[in-house]
Amino acid sequence: MNKIFTFFLLLSVGLLQAQQLNCTVTVNSDKLGNANLQVFKTLETSLNEFVNKTDWTGQTLKQNEKINCSMFVTILSNNSDQFTATLQVQSSRPIFNSSYSSPVLNYNDKDFSFRYIEFENLIFSPTAFESNLVSVISFYSYIILGMDQDTFLLESGNPNFEIAQNIANVAQQSSYKGWSQIDGNQNRYFLINDMLSGSFSAVRKTALDYHSGLDLMSKDLKGAKEKIKVSLIDLGKLNSSKPNAFLTRIFFDAKSDEVLSIFSGGPSISISDLIESLNKTSPLNSSKWEMINY
Repeated sequence: MNKIFTFFLLLSVGLLQAQQLNCTVTVNSDKLGNANLQVFKTLETSLNEFVNKTDWTGQTLKQNEKINCSMFVTILSNNSDQFTATLQVQSSRPIFNSSYSSPVLNYNDKDFSFRYIEFENLIFSPTAFESNLVSVISFYSYIILGMDQDTFLLESGNPNFEIAQNIANVAQQSSYKGWSQIDGNQNRYFLINDMLSGSFSAVRKTALDYHSGLDLMSKDLKGAKEKIKVSLIDLGKLNSSKPNAFLTRIFFDAKSDEVLSIFSGGPSISISDLIESLNKTSPLNSSKWEMINY
């Protein structure tokens, strides 16, 4: 009996460790005024359980190895079981030998509408469209996983990005916005297709080199800053052939404040060429680049 108990104890521990995300999902319904808050509390609980208890990759991780992330759902309107919302997705990854976590993704999806009945089960199937709620949340779960892996090994996020692409392809059969190229030029369709396109490989290479530089900071701060600088200038080279690229914007939406912080402190390195490159690559953040002390 003891052996049987031990077996099931080990099995349960393995199942508990099989999840890969440490995600906080928040559902905000303030814009609805005097709405029935209970359904939104139920939805928030269900989404937290869905994201954090789903085994997305089959990879066993310890609690401190899970990816820290958040999803903030802002409900804009609802009619019975139909909801329109926005979804802010953020993730970060720890920097070697420090207590600092670097932002990897900070993206706001404004085409998030879904049907939801209180207490319904949220079940993910990579080959079937269960609901837009499940598809969108699952899609971004795999985007988070893929982008995190890309910061450690070049294009190692491909298996997760390919699942995200499959989710997008299956979801195109639905009438929901954001899955098709006809819905605009900055949506889920372009996010995943650009991520897997060789035309934008420079963005993923920069993600790796940039974070490798951050990981070096505890050993060689000046060398780390030089490495990060080179990675950003290399990304700037993409701008000549792909100006205002969607993935470049996504990169700086997560990184602009961090770049400002890195290059505003010592030790000093020559960055006039970096500032010139940043102003061309990410002009929307020009006010931040002006604040860099050099």
